[in-house]
Amino acid sequence: MPAPLTLERQTQSKPPAERKKKDTFLREIMKNRYLYLLTLPGILFLIVFNYLPMAGLYMAFVDYNPMAGLYGLKSEFVGLMNFKFFFTSNDWITVTINTIYLNILFIITGLAVQMFMAIGLNEIGSKTVKKIAQSFMFLPNFISWTVISIFSIALFSTDAGVINHVLGLFGMEPVNYYQDASWWPFILVMLRLWKGVGFGTVIYLATISGLDQEMYEAARIDGANRFQSITRITLPMLKTTTLMLFILSIGGIFYGDFGMIYALVGDNPVLRPTTDVIDTYVYRALRMNNDIGMSSAVGLFQAVVGFILVLSANGITRKLSKDSALF
Repeated sequence: MPAPLTLERQTQSKPPAERKKKDTFLREIMKNRYLYLLTLPGILFLIVFNYLPMAGLYMAFVDYNPMAGLYGLKSEFVGLMNFKFFFTSNDWITVTINTIYLNILFIITGLAVQMFMAIGLNEIGSKTVKKIAQSFMFLPNFISWTVISIFSIALFSTDAGVINHVLGLFGMEPVNYYQDASWWPFILVMLRLWKGVGFGTVIYLATISGLDQEMYEAARIDGANRFQSITRITLPMLKTTTLMLFILSIGGIFYGDFGMIYALVGDNPVLRPTTDVIDTYVYRALRMNNDIGMSSAVGLFQAVVGFILVLSANGITRKLSKDSALF
């Protein structure tokens, strides 16, 4: 009977490439051990609040009974029955189209306006004016959608709204915004831009600040004006940042901004043809039916589709511009 392999013989029996890869990994960990320790709290946060809760995905496949305990392991397994609640309803196509359409508007207008504002701020010569402008742009980001909904009533109310008052001064008929769904994609985009453009502008400003200033000096020596410097240097250098933000945004394209839409529109049935998204639809169904399994099934559907879209967008980006891809 042959003698068992010792630890040394087992190590020697591994392929050289595998041993080299393992040694390289261990050396990397030991060399940058303090840097990895700094990332440990973030990794633990990600595991505890992002990965461990994924165990609750089973609720999408059971008739969840809250009385069965935290994880409801005794709940009846129903397979894909919970998904029928959404895909057999009469409104699932409408809310899906609204979700995708509104998010496409948010992504395109958001990235374009953020880039434009960042370039404009960067071109301001006075540091004082630049800081004041940044402060006013960034302030709406800290205002809740509930407060903004009060502003919207003051703006769009039929009788006492500011906009209808201005229209009346010019002899124009008032518009009943809360009874006309066609206006609300435009209103939502404008309010979304007003609230969030300052936060997104910071990312572009940070990118522009990190650009090599010698390129601009060389362009000025060659006779380029400000507009040419922007179009020939700044915009091409922002391509990687724009693609990265676009890929990250694609992952949430099947998620409607529930806080924004529900605060601004509420349960107004007249506005649902253009404002009802998957999240608000599921919330109404959960509130009326009190079925956690059904809402979990729709949440799983949104997450899976978002994940596929991120992978697809990243794959296309990698083929077009390898350096702009996330992975």
